[in-house]
Amino acid sequence: MTHALDRSAIHLHNARPEETETLARIGLEAWLNGIAPLVPDKVRQEILADNPFLPFLKTLGPAVIVGTINGEPAGIGACEHADDTISDIWVAPAFEGRGVGSTLVRALETEVLGRGHPVAHIQVAALNSRAFGLYHHLGYREEWRQMSFDPILKIELEKVGLSKRL
Repeated sequence: MTHALDRSAIHLHNARPEETETLARIGLEAWLNGIAPLVPDKVRQEILADNPFLPFLKTLGPAVIVGTINGEPAGIGACEHADDTISDIWVAPAFEGRGVGSTLVRALETEVLGRGHPVAHIQVAALNSRAFGLYHHLGYREEWRQMSFDPILKIELEKVGLSKRL
């Protein structure tokens, strides 16, 4: 059975302190779904043991945007350095394909434009095909591709830099 996408059911708000644990779980679930298959088991175990989304959310606080469906948190997004780069889009696997990621990206693009930047940038792991496809669908185009050291994962990972004129 197919369901029509009801994007009007997606609501956005800034992260609230009482949501930190729930939002960190969403980030971790999304990471396990999209990035964990690309990294060694040792890295996966370290991330599971010390969820890096907790300090991320505590540091950025209300700068993180939360997407909800029917009042339930479904995804998070952020521009970690409040510049022209969308640093994070994480959607709970249970809500994938329902427009949450697209809605978060568009909201962050509005923030980027509001800061005076006519172009938004985003990076993605080259093998994260679902995220890569979403960004292409939203009009992002590849600017560069390279191996780079990921300080959180502590490994070399092929990343792709994308951009979009807003």
